[in-house]
Amino acid sequence: MKKLFLGLALTAGTLAFAQETQTTQTTQTANTSPLKKDVQPIRFGIKAGGNSSYFSAQSFGMNSQKLGFHAGAFVNIPISKQFSFQPEVLYNQMGARDVISSTPVENGNVKVQDKVTMNYISVPLMVQMRPLDKFYIEAGPEFSYFINGKNKGDITRTTTTGGVTTTTTQSHSEDLDKDQINKFNFGLGLGLGYDITNNIGINARYVNSLTKIDKNTPAAANNNRVFQLGLNYKF
Repeated sequence: MKKLFLGLALTAGTLAFAQETQTTQTTQTANTSPLKKDVQPIRFGIKAGGNSSYFSAQSFGMNSQKLGFHAGAFVNIPISKQFSFQPEVLYNQMGARDVISSTPVENGNVKVQDKVTMNYISVPLMVQMRPLDKFYIEAGPEFSYFINGKNKGDITRTTTTGGVTTTTTQSHSEDLDKDQINKFNFGLGLGLGYDITNNIGINARYVNSLTKIDKNTPAAANNNRVFQLGLNYKF
């Protein structure tokens, strides 16, 4: 009987030691995983800022830049210590200034000079890489859906009759024809950011759209271009 109890005790001790060793090895393996080491928790946040946009068919310059804004929410999902994935949902204003068209008419021409505002719901999907703890660079696709827009500007008619030139200017404002605008817009974004504190950060991004704006355009000859600068707050 004593030999039986002694055998059971030795067996139990051996099993306990083996279990403890296995648990320790598993814990060490988990702690030394390169993907999980020092990974931050998932964090939600809000962001807002200004936009400066223009159309690709225009010459880049101050006269073509239309000011707007963006605002929305995001979730930051860490993948490793240096990489994270950040999907966002934004109300996003794009468009351009000094959108000019000229049409010849009898004895003259009609020049239209507009400021175009286009409102989208945008979903950027950014992958962020941190070479430093507080500084990151980011890149990824952006999918947008057109909501509405407006043309606002001046129509100038110039005619020449009997050697006398007459110029008249009339202001106008009308909604964009949704049937002429591509509802879906696809672009690629590239940006950088800096965490001022654990909660507050600043971010700059450039988005180059690859989808044509006007359905009547045979190729993607006129796309959205937008620079964004804003603040974000992580909860």
